[in-house]
Amino acid sequence: MIDLKGKVAVVFGLANKRSIAWAICQKLAAAGATLAICYQNERLQRDAQELAADLPGARTFPCDVSIDSDIDGVFEQLKSAYGKLDILVHSIGFAPNIKNTVLNTAREDFRVAHDISVYSLIALVRGAEPLMAEGGCILTLTYYGAEKVFPNYNIMGVAKAALEATVRYLAVDLGPKKIRVNAISAGPIKTLAARGIGDFSKILTAVEERGPLKRNVDPLEVGNTAMFLCSPLASGITGEITFVDCGYNITGL
Repeated sequence: MIDLKGKVAVVFGLANKRSIAWAICQKLAAAGATLAICYQNERLQRDAQELAADLPGARTFPCDVSIDSDIDGVFEQLKSAYGKLDILVHSIGFAPNIKNTVLNTAREDFRVAHDISVYSLIALVRGAEPLMAEGGCILTLTYYGAEKVFPNYNIMGVAKAALEATVRYLAVDLGPKKIRVNAISAGPIKTLAARGIGDFSKILTAVEERGPLKRNVDPLEVGNTAMFLCSPLASGITGEITFVDCGYNITGL
């Protein structure tokens, strides 16, 4: 059994109970970690607080990752509340007008997609690093659309590719400080964000038909992998993209 007692984990990107972030929160808490859950705005506040109430000792904090002062403020609060951080989970991705093809992506939409989906990881890690004096684990969420073209994923695929490269470069930057940086490439899951992807049900069907396990992944399976990667059992793993997609990524035609 993985033991994360005494560890403090902050999770960014919780939207509702269908979120991958929520599955990760559940698994980290089950392993004994103390959870700090960050939500974007007042619209998501109630859901975050209701979910956090189910986890012993969990607290919620507002933070809009597109605003530097919000990021600075939340890490001051985290420092005051806990004195340290051991784990940071970045479960954030957004692209405006995702239905547009890459060719027809506006300059501002490109900027926003990369700011929210990629730069936010850099900004959050920079805020967390001083609180990880004894080392730690950074984890983000990506998707196979970073490597292969998926219909209607468009500029989000480009942003996820940048996110995966960022994981590798941050792993090198932070390795000497005993901070590991990894990503999970989860299979398609019916999250709030997935609603914006056209014909998403076809992707789910393709995984069921072609993936070795002949089914789609359960969010809690992603949570299990996150729990492992954030634990001492994964002490030698950094800069890696770990697939949790029922094997779909290994298939060809």
